[in-house]
Order: sequence, then structure tokens, then C-alpha cells
Amino acid sequence: MAGKKERGGRARTPDAVTAQVGGGAAALVPDRERPHAWALVVEGAPQSHVDLAVPDHLGFSYQRRLGHVIDLVAPPGMPLRVLHLGGGGLTLARYTAYTRPRSTQQVIELDSALVDLVRTHLPWDRGWRIKVRGGDARAGLAKLPDGWADLVIADVFGGARTPAHLTSAEFLADVRRVLRPGGDYAANLTDGGALTFLRGQIATVRSAFAEVCLAADPAVLRGKRFGNAVLWAADHDLPVADLTRRVATDPHPGRVEHGPPLAGFTAGAAVVTDATALPSPPPPPDAFG
Repeated sequence: MAGKKERGGRARTPDAVTAQVGGGAAALVPDRERPHAWALVVEGAPQSHVDLAVPDHLGFSYQRRLGHVIDLVAPPGMPLRVLHLGGGGLTLARYTAYTRPRSTQQVIELDSALVDLVRTHLPWDRGWRIKVRGGDARAGLAKLPDGWADLVIADVFGGARTPAHLTSAEFLADVRRVLRPGGDYAANLTDGGALTFLRGQIATVRSAFAEVCLAADPAVLRGKRFGNAVLWAADHDLPVADLTRRVATDPHPGRVEHGPPLAGFTAGAAVVTDATALPSPPPPPDAFG
């Protein structure tokens, strides 16, 4: 989507692209600082940032933290089989394909109109082995064979909220089934204030995996601001020191919690089941202002 030329030969910033998708009003907004980059916004909530010329550029803090997981989950350049629950602009699938050539990836995205918008205006390299499937994330997960994935990434939002059925111990049991032995799970979550939802999610993930760590903005962890938190879980030791260094040196530095501090943060939170699951809290009106 190249911008038109202004008088004098300078490229003009292209106009935003708008469409109605399953989640509401969507817009692809050009990044005025990066000529080939676009932000995907749905109902006013930023969903993805994609640089078509630089697939390994991750513009949003939570995407950078999930990118660190992708970098650290295996030796550099090693191909992976990755399942993405939630598609958005396919930023992380593009990142994986670019940094880990020959990776095989499946993306499950409920919003077919959103997929069409992204496919039309933010096309990806057809040589990348990325298959996008339509449908509910949990239903799509149930169709995958045992042990298929090296890494499962959950980044699903409907109306800026994580659906309740993707927050339970039963959901995580199916994630574990699809992961190969020694595989990894990562999730992007949002919360604020008392952090009741986030604490419940940590307790639930800790009940399913031997090792868990959390990366987030310190202000979010103190309940001072609504925002994203990234969970990483596995049954093997996690490279917490490497992740901590990377998160601390991001453009918007974050903090990593693990071990006893994370257990203390979660103390008293109950494991979430299908019977008790609730969606993540709605963001406050000024969250994306």
C-alpha cells in the first residue's frame, strides 16, 4: 500500500482503510514514522502493528514480549511448529516466519471479515508456511492432533476482552494435549485495578504447567494502569534471566515475575474452570486514549 507522491516527489502518508468486521468498526491506520507500517484498530482498541517492509519489527510492547518468547523458546533460526489462537494482523506469525524460516504455523481466527481485510491490505509472503483457519479458537484447538505444536500463543480478544472459555483449566488441558512434550505456551492478557482476572489466570496456568513467568509494565502489576501482561509457561526451566534482560531494555521497559514472587502475587487466587470462567474485564474508556 504505497503512498501517493506529493509535489516534489515526497511520498504522502496513505489514508486509513476502514471496514466493518465481526468485532465492529476496524481501521488500518498508517504509521507516520514508518512508511510501510500499519496499526490495526478495532472499535478503538489497538490490536496489531505490522511493518510490511520489516517483518521482525514489533511496535507494541506486548508483541515485543511475545517476540522475546519466540526468540528464546529454541535456538536462533530453528524452525518451529506454532499455533496462534487469534490472528489480528498476523504480526507474530510474520515475525516467526521471518526469524525462523521453514517454520510451520497455523492461525485460528474467528473474524473472517478481519482476515479478509488483512489479507487484502496487509498481504504476507506466500512462501511463508502460514495457514489461516476460520473459527472459534477453542473449537479449532480441539481439531488439532496430539503433540502437533512446539509453541501455542493465545492472543484472542472479542470486544477488547479475552473470551471466558479461553481462560479455564479445561482449555489449558487441551493446549497441553496439542503441545509436544516439552512444548511452550504463551498468552497475552489484559487487566487493571485489583488484577483479579490476571491473578486467576496465573493460578490456572500454574496448576497446568511446572514453570510460569509473567512479563508486564510495572504500573500494570501495581494496579495503577490497565494494560497487557504476557504469561509464559512450560514443564521445563524457563530462561528467566534472558527474558528479564530483554524486557528491561525494551523501549517501554517491563518487569518479569517468577518463582516465589509470582506465587506471592497470586496467593489466594482460585483456579478457573469452565463453570467459573469469566471474560477479562473491559478496558476503561481512557485506556487507549
